[in-house]
Amino acid sequence: MIIVPLKEGENIERALKKFKRKFEKTGIVKELRDRQAFTKPSVRNRAQRIKAVYKQSLQQAEE
Repeated sequence: MIIVPLKEGENIERALKKFKRKFEKTGIVKELRDRQAFTKPSVRNRAQRIKAVYKQSLQQAEE
């Protein structure tokens, strides 16, 4: 359970923003989306390799 401590007189919008940030960090929504459809391990590995190549190209371009 996510608990957002509120200070005296704190704005409700600010509390909602804190709650949303904490909820996003838990990764629940991402996990739910991943579980909606099954992806084969070979497809998942291929996507990871493509992502790694992309990140590496960005780092090399930065240097």
